[in-house]
Amino acid sequence: MKLALAQLRIEPAASEANLDRAREAIHRAARAGADLVALPELFAVGYFAFDAYEGSAEGLDGPTLAAIGTAAQRNDVAVLAGSIVEDLTATEASGGNPPATEGLANTAVLFDADGRRRACYRKRHLFGHESREADLLTPGETAGIAEVDEVTVGITTCYDLRFPEQYRSLLDRGVELVIVPSAWPYPRLEHWQVLPRARAIENLTYVAAVNGVGSFDDATLLGRSTVYDPWGTPITAAGDEPTVRTAEIDPATVESVRDSFPAVRDWRE
Repeated sequence: MKLALAQLRIEPAASEANLDRAREAIHRAARAGADLVALPELFAVGYFAFDAYEGSAEGLDGPTLAAIGTAAQRNDVAVLAGSIVEDLTATEASGGNPPATEGLANTAVLFDADGRRRACYRKRHLFGHESREADLLTPGETAGIAEVDEVTVGITTCYDLRFPEQYRSLLDRGVELVIVPSAWPYPRLEHWQVLPRARAIENLTYVAAVNGVGSFDDATLLGRSTVYDPWGTPITAAGDEPTVRTAEIDPATVESVRDSFPAVRDWRE
């Protein structure tokens, strides 16, 4: 499977402009032969645009995800819509099966190449350090997993990278590639480079961390989207400018690495 990471420039609260950039990146990635395109966390509203969360919130059948589903279908490519601010009440009203709660969530949705929703993941760990996310949003409780071109794909989001137990649970469910839509800012560059690599090494799996770029009032996203193979080796990496980077994901490589280096089998609970 050919995976594309769409490292987008994200303007605070500029949903239409940001969505246009996302659609253009999907088109570019599809023309480059991608089978799956991943967008960053809160790619439309911008993670640090906290005052815009409520006004931009929508259900799973809302206009932003509808536009991404249409882009997936028109370009014949699967798309992970990095995340949106989901209005759980609106989702419930449309029969979209939200968790048994109200409020807002940070929700990533995976569409197949026919534009159908295949997986939904609500961010489990909400960031509270110099952030209002934990105050404004409701954490998710379930995993997001789907098959894309015979690769078992799991979804986590940004701050989840600091909680390795979540990644081990995905390993237990057969995940071969974890995609991590993120809004990772300066100055925590070293953390961004270490944590996804560690998750790949620990679980002998591909980890693809897709970040945005752009400045907000109190933060600047650092970009550097990267795909790590099951040995933790970077196989594609971006700088700090908007770009689309691709990498080949081979489940046979996951199987081979786990056979040759049996750390997964040696783990004891």
